[in-house]
Amino acid sequence: MSDRADAYRRAGVDIAAAQNLVDRIKPLAQATFTKGVLTDIGGFGGLFKPDLANMEEPVLVSSTDGVGTKLMLGFDWDGHSTIGIDLVAMSANDILVQGARPLFFLDYFATGKLDVDTAERVIAGVANGCSEAGCTLLGGETAEMPDFYPPGHYDLAGFCVGLVDNAKIVDGSSIGIGDVFIGIKSSGPHSNGYSLIRKILAESGLRPQDPLPGDTVTVAEALLAPTRIYVKSVLNLLRDFTIRGMVHITGGGFYENIPRILPRGVAAHLHMDCWPLPPVFAWLMRAGKLSWQEMLTTFNCGIGYVLVVDKEQSEDVLARLGAMRESAWIIGEAVKAEKVEGEERVIVDPPTAPVGL
Repeated sequence: MSDRADAYRRAGVDIAAAQNLVDRIKPLAQATFTKGVLTDIGGFGGLFKPDLANMEEPVLVSSTDGVGTKLMLGFDWDGHSTIGIDLVAMSANDILVQGARPLFFLDYFATGKLDVDTAERVIAGVANGCSEAGCTLLGGETAEMPDFYPPGHYDLAGFCVGLVDNAKIVDGSSIGIGDVFIGIKSSGPHSNGYSLIRKILAESGLRPQDPLPGDTVTVAEALLAPTRIYVKSVLNLLRDFTIRGMVHITGGGFYENIPRILPRGVAAHLHMDCWPLPPVFAWLMRAGKLSWQEMLTTFNCGIGYVLVVDKEQSEDVLARLGAMRESAWIIGEAVKAEKVEGEERVIVDPPTAPVGL
């Protein structure tokens, strides 16, 4: 009997390899399953029954994203094991901003020629990210697309769906003058600014195994550090504190992301002396000859997530974050906005000390 998949394989698509991958990643996904899962991996669609107990008006919240050109460093430096965490983090943190608890995540992995071992490592990272976010890896898609991607390259995308009670949606509308901004530490550049990072890196001549200037880690360790997932810590806070607004510092940095939650007439006044600038950002600034405005537009500069709370609650929130081993600082306050649009809604006092390495 002829091999019924032979013609497709000769065209560059190996169905057997794809099935082998599905068999390998099933237990990885199953390890993330919560009680709402109704179907196993491999169906046409994933079924999930959310627990709506104690919810008066449940609202679904969703977000989709990719990893961007950080993937290029992953290809070059064998960073396949953690890049999936970045993928989950970008969407899970985004829906968390509105107070949503992530329910499930689906991924899309596309490549020119499927390397099952590499793909398994990537999806294992996705599963690890889902575990960190407390959500289910409900399904996904693997696409083998001959001639579409260079050898050894792939693309990743995914989306997360979460749930929040309508009355508990966090949208920033209650932020008022005098409220306090609390910044939670990032793990590095996360998954933003890597087109600029790769340019600076190429011009610097540094190799992945070289020590990062001013730090004890290597260049590869600093630049491939996976994006922090803030879900568990923030959901803990939401149970006991009134959080008036939240920001995930992603593409666009401080100037683009913070205004998304500010009510009309309110601006954010931030003070960079209030938190330490991690060495990776000091190196990027010096090596790239970047201004503070450029840094704050492109990178998180050490702050991956921002909370806006009443000043009277700020110390208690910091204490709770510290108990959860989160590094966090009061980084600014809400003030009256002089203008409605643009960077004027985020006023940043740069560090008083020069950036050194």
